[in-house]
Amino acid sequence: GPAEVKVNIYIRSISKIDDVVMEYSVQMTFRESWRDERLMFDDMEGQMTYLTLTDPDKIWKPDLFFANEKEGHFHKIIMPNVLLRIYPNGKVLYSIRISLVLACPMDLKYYPLDKQTCSIVMASYGYTTEDLTFEWKEGDPVQVSKNIHLPRFTLEKYLTDYCTSKTNTGEYSCLKVDLVFKRQFSYYLIQIYIPCCMLVIVSWVSFWLDQNAIPARVSLGVTTLLTMATQTSGINASLPPVSYTKAIDVWTGVCLTFVFGALLEFALVNYASRSQLRQAPKAQRKWDVEHSIGLEPDHLEDGATTFAMKPLVHHRGGVHNEKLRHCEVHMQTSKSINPLKDWLNKFPTRSKRIDVMSRILFPLMFALFNLVYWSTYLLRHEEM
Repeated sequence: GPAEVKVNIYIRSISKIDDVVMEYSVQMTFRESWRDERLMFDDMEGQMTYLTLTDPDKIWKPDLFFANEKEGHFHKIIMPNVLLRIYPNGKVLYSIRISLVLACPMDLKYYPLDKQTCSIVMASYGYTTEDLTFEWKEGDPVQVSKNIHLPRFTLEKYLTDYCTSKTNTGEYSCLKVDLVFKRQFSYYLIQIYIPCCMLVIVSWVSFWLDQNAIPARVSLGVTTLLTMATQTSGINASLPPVSYTKAIDVWTGVCLTFVFGALLEFALVNYASRSQLRQAPKAQRKWDVEHSIGLEPDHLEDGATTFAMKPLVHHRGGVHNEKLRHCEVHMQTSKSINPLKDWLNKFPTRSKRIDVMSRILFPLMFALFNLVYWSTYLLRHEEM
């Protein structure tokens, strides 16, 4: 039958997890044991527990390799970190310390609210399952050092599995360890999310500035827009170019839209203000003409002006009837105007009304976006 090789590993350290090139570095002690009847010897009635060989190249060893390895090396300081023991029944224990750079394909759709699964894949290179099989050692086949501290990730759990593969040359035994890393969110909250919120809120300051302060409002809008664009490009520079939309792209894109919307709002306010200035001379000329023929102006709440003709002859009871009609018209007008329009009419110009509405709509829309964004991604993050 095939030679059965028991495998277990001890992960000493994980030095880095790189999102750009999608790889991670790990240092481990790799152990495997098998039985070779050709190496059986007499233990001299129990006096010899095992033999230690200093040259592991003198015996046969399984041709195991790491399928997702990019780089790797053995440790030889001060002496080669290799252990080879042979027991009287022919059992062989082979242990070696190695450092590897392994590929880790990542799904960044929920970045930075994501979890990544990085694997260690070990397989036979030349021997098929008819000659050699790998099996995990019974009872805790993978150990992880308690001193592992990653700057941006937390090792949440690790799972062992079998990944026997079949090719056109045969079926090969394979073992796999899945390391589940959870990204720490506090760094991104301080470095990305809070600064973006501050930039969006700063762009709203222009709503409270005077509409005639054109240099101040333009410089504020352009500065916040350029700062937001620079921060977005800096975030994308630290990530690989992918074809799908990430969670951080949604956040920065909406924040950039809010900042750009604040700049467009000032353009609308400026246009409304200039339109009102062009209409003012016409209203003045109309007032002069109507005043010369005996009309008295009535100023409305929205800044427009109407004129009413004074009656030349008052009939008996006419004044009383006129007051009643005025009260009825006033009551009907009060009922017809909704509270929002009545509140807006308190502001004399159209440009001022746009500023006042922006002070309310922009924060409400941003708060609604935050509610949808965090509820969507945090709930999915808990399900992963």
